[in-house]
Amino acid sequence: MHARFMFALAALVSIRVLCSYAAVPAEAGKPAPDFSLKDAKGQTYTLSDLKGKYVVLEWVNFGCPFVRKHYNSGNMPSLQKTYTAKNVVWLSVCSSAPGKQGYCETQELTEAISTMKASPSAYLLDPDGTVGRLYDAKATPTMFVIDPHGTVIYGGAIDNIPSTNVDDVAKARNYVKEALDLALAGKHIEVTSTRAYGCSVKYKD
Repeated sequence: MHARFMFALAALVSIRVLCSYAAVPAEAGKPAPDFSLKDAKGQTYTLSDLKGKYVVLEWVNFGCPFVRKHYNSGNMPSLQKTYTAKNVVWLSVCSSAPGKQGYCETQELTEAISTMKASPSAYLLDPDGTVGRLYDAKATPTMFVIDPHGTVIYGGAIDNIPSTNVDDVAKARNYVKEALDLALAGKHIEVTSTRAYGCSVKYKD
């Protein structure tokens, strides 16, 4: 009886540990949670397939004024073009639920990407919010930089000025640019984690 009780207890603890582990969000210095998402054309992207390359994850909502600041200024498209030219994979992720700000159907999305002059490697759809919650993305934009080993090396805000003012872009310390430049040069990254600012991610209720 005692042996059965101990076995059941061990199994329960194992389940709790597994559930706890599965709920841990992405953190600097830890493996980036794997995921698969489709883009607007139906092509599937799986994070683990991208090992060997630097990857940027950008949580996006084109209706959010904080996001628009970085697109209207040309900052985000410029970063996307600069680093994809250096073989970095840039994945924009939209976790907005259908009917909520930021969610777009295929044609509307194509037009929005063109209007914003967005140039990511892919724009991924996460309408049920599974991947957003896996990464504990609370704001748009939330940014992650992942190294070729699949480890998170930066997570948080895009920069250090939490405003919607386009003029602040040029004055800000851009943490994503800094992390990528240092990592690509084989240097130590000084800031690996910050608190993202912006609009709340419009998750499914």
